[in-house]
Amino acid sequence: MQESDLDWVVAREAELHARPWTRGNFADALESGNEAWILRRNECPVGYAVVLPVLDEAHLLTIGVAPSEQGRGLGHALLAQLIAAARARGACSFFLEVRPSNAAALALYRSAGFEAAGRRRGYYPAAGNGEREDAIVMRLRL
Repeated sequence: MQESDLDWVVAREAELHARPWTRGNFADALESGNEAWILRRNECPVGYAVVLPVLDEAHLLTIGVAPSEQGRGLGHALLAQLIAAARARGACSFFLEVRPSNAAALALYRSAGFEAAGRRRGYYPAAGNGEREDAIVMRLRL
């Protein structure tokens, strides 16, 4: 991912997430050295992800596939690439948080071998009602 990708990424993020990252969040991620990825199909962007490398761990911060491209295995392909990159960097574990209500994401992560490792109470803002939703912390041992 580069600065020139951010308009596309921010637009997709807003389509995909109730509390999307801002352009500033993505710019900060790029500036701070996080691994930021764009998945392309036929030279066009179709997905994105940001991973925080920390010593011998990787932490998925955000991931998305354009709604028009979903259901084609691209999320799985992107996640597989992120896992391979973490392994190549020497990571021993890969972590992420996911909403318990996000069945599609849970299925994707489980199919890649991630397992529930804990729960963060009230981690996510819930949809417009002032309440909070827990996060399931998932881990993949590499």
